[in-house]
Amino acid sequence: MALGRWLTSSLQRKLSVVVTASMIVPLLALGLFAFLISSRITEQKTKLSGMDTLKQVEANLRYMLQDAENLSIFLIGERDIQQYLSRNEDHELDRVDIVGRMTNLAASKKYIANIAIYPDRFNASLTTATWYEPGIAYPPIPSGNGVKTWTSVYPVHNYAGIQNVITLVRPIRSIHDYRHLGWLAISLDEKAISKDWATLGLGRGEGRLELIGRSGEILASMDKSRLGQSLEQVEPDVQTTMWQQGSGTTTYGSGEHKRTLLYYPQPLTGWTLTGTVPYDQYKSENGYILILTALAVVASAVICAGLVWFTVRRVTRPLRVLTRHLSRIDPHRPLPLFGTETDDEIGRLGESYNLLGAHIESLKNEVIRGEARKKEADLRALQAQINPHFLYNTLSSIHWIALMSKETRIAEMVEGLSDFLRISLNNGKEYCPVGQEIAHIQHYVRVQSIRFPDKFAVQYIVDPALEQRMMLKLLLQPLVENAMIHGIQPKVGTGTITVMIRQDQGRERMNVLVLDDGVGMDQEKLDQLRENQPDEKPFVGGYGIHNVNERLLLHYGPDAQLEMDSRIGGGTRISFSIPFLEERP
Repeated sequence: MALGRWLTSSLQRKLSVVVTASMIVPLLALGLFAFLISSRITEQKTKLSGMDTLKQVEANLRYMLQDAENLSIFLIGERDIQQYLSRNEDHELDRVDIVGRMTNLAASKKYIANIAIYPDRFNASLTTATWYEPGIAYPPIPSGNGVKTWTSVYPVHNYAGIQNVITLVRPIRSIHDYRHLGWLAISLDEKAISKDWATLGLGRGEGRLELIGRSGEILASMDKSRLGQSLEQVEPDVQTTMWQQGSGTTTYGSGEHKRTLLYYPQPLTGWTLTGTVPYDQYKSENGYILILTALAVVASAVICAGLVWFTVRRVTRPLRVLTRHLSRIDPHRPLPLFGTETDDEIGRLGESYNLLGAHIESLKNEVIRGEARKKEADLRALQAQINPHFLYNTLSSIHWIALMSKETRIAEMVEGLSDFLRISLNNGKEYCPVGQEIAHIQHYVRVQSIRFPDKFAVQYIVDPALEQRMMLKLLLQPLVENAMIHGIQPKVGTGTITVMIRQDQGRERMNVLVLDDGVGMDQEKLDQLRENQPDEKPFVGGYGIHNVNERLLLHYGPDAQLEMDSRIGGGTRISFSIPFLEERP
């Protein structure tokens, strides 16, 4: 219903949808055909690549096996070994010499784990490695005269732990009368055989390479847990397929266990190299092809749709821009300008919008200026109500009346209050010398000491060189008052307030510190005091500190803001740093 209204609301939209659909349907059919062909090519490419990998592995394996074969022929015909085995008893010097030569041969080839000779005529063992396995003979020696044979994979224990080996066992016969003299065993390290298989990247690293013996046992594998197992047990129906066809590929299993099997025979031993690739890999690769095909189809469809919608977009684009501007109006910012590029009706509409935005901005600025003038007038009216001369004369009269009545405490308090007000007003000036600011605190302390005798003491540590430096007035008194009222008064006994002003070493700034040993405050209250914003109502006791911080930020910038630290029972520390001013009193 809604789609129908959307289509019927514009002739251009209806025509655009029909033409676009007539282009997209053939594109979808072409994309599907390309995907099916590419999927088949990908599968064949993976199988060919896998077979090349198996051929490469077989070439390396053939080199090792042929090398072991040649080495065994060399050793069984070696004159010293023939003479040693022809004797009826062991000769230690000859045995040591033979073992040394075999050790050198084994050490020169990393894939040879051990070379061993087992004489028939006397009890001795000539071996290049020490294997520990009580009760089991290594390698398994065939009974009777026997022939050359390769054993299955079996574990041995040496000083480094467990090692899996495959052993070539062949009889040693006399070169003179073909009499059986003993056995030669050359063991290959299974780990060395399969060392580089993982780096070949069969099936993009998801495949598994294995070496299968004549009887179907797994001689070497990337998965060491499968060593020695029968392939028929772990992969049923696979062994028969391999032996019937020689080399090739096949697919077995179903569902998540579906696999592609690649197999290639090893002619020297009758073993078979196999590679197993999960069929899901084709799905992932086909998924990649599907994504590319879909992107190509979508890109083509978008291009076609873009060509069809070009005219509509060209007409409606200015209207969309104007709608976006109106939907993103920020009351704190001017209306964004609308760029007009034509002189048609839409262009004139954009110019009217710009004029409206300029008019609104002008009215807003006028309202802001009116509010500012109103606040300034209220402040001036309040200041006009305070007549400094009238206050000074009145306080002076009260001071003399108190003296005449011998009320010295009242006289001292009135005198201190008079001096306090005189410095506070400061003839309307915003800045005063540091010394005057300290005197202002002293007058305040003088008044408060009469109210609270023996309750507090104030220490002043001021660099004499800074007394004539100018600073914003009325910064220290609120901090001292806060320390006195909220830090010292709740404390049992006498408290101390320290005011320290020092020059920042190496900088044209003065550091100011107000420190008290009062009751302090907990972390929650301290965080509240630190995070208090100008438009929020401060908690009790926070007005003075809030106002001082606001004045510091206004006149000196963010580097001058208050830094506060406090803890329960440990007092409070408030400090700030302000730059030197060139103005002097």
